[in-house]
Amino acid sequence: MFREILEGIVERVGGGIGAVLMGYDGIAIDHFFKPCEEIDLQLAAVEYANVLKDIRNIVEILNTGEMEEVSIRTGRYFVIIRAVTAEYFVALTLEQNGNFGKGRYLLQREAQSLREGLL
Repeated sequence: MFREILEGIVERVGGGIGAVLMGYDGIAIDHFFKPCEEIDLQLAAVEYANVLKDIRNIVEILNTGEMEEVSIRTGRYFVIIRAVTAEYFVALTLEQNGNFGKGRYLLQREAQSLREGLL
């Protein structure tokens, strides 16, 4: 079920490379990655999970509400991360010329389906 949702996101967004549903502990629940020799998407997701734990803690300390979304733009990629539950997030990696806005929209739209599958 999760793989189909993740694959649908990656295939529908222009420039999608991969998506992963993962716990903040760095353990992936499921993923869909297109072949990409330039980046190890699984390793990247684990490393982003470590950073997200820190961001989540800062958000809690500042009492600014729950973390909903984080985006990271590098010279070659966009990574959009959307909180699904208090324990899980989904991360979408796009090529630099990918459709960032559509990626955000698809993650927001599919977060509910992912949440329901986790419960």
